[in-house]
Amino acid sequence: MKKMIYGLFFGDSITYGEYDGIFGGWVDILKRYALQQFHEGKNELILFNLGIGGETTEGLLKRMPYELAARNSAEGNIIFIAYGANDLAKKGGIHMVNPDQFRSNINEAVHHAKQYAHDIYLVNILPVSQKIDGIESAAGKLRTNEEILVYNQILKDTASEHSLHYVDFYTAVLEDKEILLSDDGVHPNEKGYGIMAETAIPIIEKYL
Repeated sequence: MKKMIYGLFFGDSITYGEYDGIFGGWVDILKRYALQQFHEGKNELILFNLGIGGETTEGLLKRMPYELAARNSAEGNIIFIAYGANDLAKKGGIHMVNPDQFRSNINEAVHHAKQYAHDIYLVNILPVSQKIDGIESAAGKLRTNEEILVYNQILKDTASEHSLHYVDFYTAVLEDKEILLSDDGVHPNEKGYGIMAETAIPIIEKYL
């Protein structure tokens, strides 16, 4: 008997797949891959892209209990939590979500996820392009690569505290970030999303 497993991807615009007019972002690449494998695989893996552009962990906590209750399989779920790029952004010199609050929010999100899934994946934050490192964007947001390391460390620590999986997209794009990020210096381009999908495919393989 095939098991029906749901994969829920919570995140911001990088989970949603913004700026990728070709593949629709890394989650949508995974979604198509899972569908293609359906006939060969032992399980049916159904992926839900629950990314919302501009969202921080504050927004996540408001909707997460409802999203989880509405979409979960009795036969098993895997949950991806991909936040931080907006949380760490400063507006008017103030973090949208400061590091301590971020740590607390991620812990709370993990608590919600644990009620529905054994396998929880914390996804780290991509580096930003040199040209926007420390520079205010048109939307008035300022990000630095230095702070990305701080927030990624929080994610990494939380993953080890709770024995969760840690998905390291940061390292996957770091070396070639100037060609893997789109013009805005924050979102990946098609190439960048492709690299992210390549990193994540071995993860979902385990459930197919």
